[in-house]
Amino acid sequence: MPTTMVDTDQHAPSPLLDALARALKRAGEFNRVLDLSPMADTGLAHRHVWIHHADGDRVARIPKQSQMGMAVEDNLAYQAACFTRAADGGNTPAFHGVLPPDDDLPRGALLVEAIEGRPAHLPDDLPAIARTLASLHRLPLPAAGEQAPLLAPADPWQAMRDEVFGQAEALPEAGLAPEARALIEAQLQALPARLPDADRMTALISFDAHPGNFLIDATGRAVQVDLEKCRYGLPGFDLAHASLYTSTTWDPLSRAILDASQLMDFHAEWLCAMGPAGDDHPDTALLACRRAMWLWSLTWCAKWRRSHRQAPDAARSGEDWSSALSEDRLVAHVRERVEHYLAPATLRRVIEEFDALMSATHCKGRP
Repeated sequence: MPTTMVDTDQHAPSPLLDALARALKRAGEFNRVLDLSPMADTGLAHRHVWIHHADGDRVARIPKQSQMGMAVEDNLAYQAACFTRAADGGNTPAFHGVLPPDDDLPRGALLVEAIEGRPAHLPDDLPAIARTLASLHRLPLPAAGEQAPLLAPADPWQAMRDEVFGQAEALPEAGLAPEARALIEAQLQALPARLPDADRMTALISFDAHPGNFLIDATGRAVQVDLEKCRYGLPGFDLAHASLYTSTTWDPLSRAILDASQLMDFHAEWLCAMGPAGDDHPDTALLACRRAMWLWSLTWCAKWRRSHRQAPDAARSGEDWSSALSEDRLVAHVRERVEHYLAPATLRRVIEEFDALMSATHCKGRP
C-alpha cells in the first residue's frame, strides 16, 4: 500500500494507535516519536500507521495476515529480508526494524521509511516504473547458500506453474460462470511446461509490482513501497504485474487501460534500463511470464472468492482472507474487481490483448 501522507485516515479507530504506541515504548523506539497518524485501509495484508519521527518519518506495517502462509515470526523475518535486499537498488523505502509480536501487536510490525509522493499516473509514469524495476532486477544474484530466507526455486518457471495450479484448485468451488471457467482452464493448459534458459533470467523480483504499490516522488522517481513477497525469480513476472489489465485497473488512484503499443514501450524502457543483461530476456519469455502472471492473478481471485467469507481465526498465523480483517469499503472494492476480472467478457479482452502483443512482437522481429 502506498506510504503517502495523502492517505492518512483521521477517522480510524484509536486502539490500533494505542497498541502501536505501547509496542514502540517496549522496543525503546518511542522517545523520538512526535505523533502517530493512521493511514487509509487499502490493502488486504497490512494496516499502516504514519510515524512522525524526529529522525525522519516512518511507517509501521502491521500485518493482518501472511499472504505467503507463513507463521508470524517467519513472516516478519521474510519481509525484513525483502526490504533489506531491495534497498541496494536505491528505489525502495529504507528498513528501520521490527516490532516483535506481543499482546498489543499479535503479528508484530515492520518499521520502514515513510515516502512522500503521489500515486502513479499511467501511462505517463510507466517509464519510471520500468527503471525502478530494472534497478531491482540488475542487482547481483547472491550465491545459492545466501539467498535464504527469500524463496529461490531451482526452476522459477516450474515454481510459478506449481503456484498457479495450486491456486487453481479453488476454481471448482469459486462459483464461476461455466464460460469463465472453461476460458481459464484452456489458458492453464496452454501454459508452457518449460521456459528455456530460465536460470539465466533469474533475479531478485518483487512479485507484487502492480502500479498501486508505487509512489512518484518530487523528482519523478518511482518508489516501490510494498515488498513483502520478494523472491529470486523471473523479472517478466514483475513486468506483467505492473502492466496487466488486472493490475492497472485494480487501484482507483492509478487506474488505466493500456494498449499494445504502450505495453511494448514499457518493455523497451525496461530493456534499455537493464543494459546488456536485457539480452537474456527474449520477448517470447516475457510474454510467457505475462500469461503466467495473469493466470496467477485470476486463480488468486478464485481463491479469494471461495474463502473471503470465512470467519477470522486468531490461531491462524499464516494466510487468512477473512473479510472481517478489512474495512467494508475495501472488501467491497476487492469483491467488485474480482467479479469483473473473472467475467467472461474481461477474460476474452485480455486474451485478445495477448494475441495483439504476439503479433506486434513478431512484426518487430526481436526473438
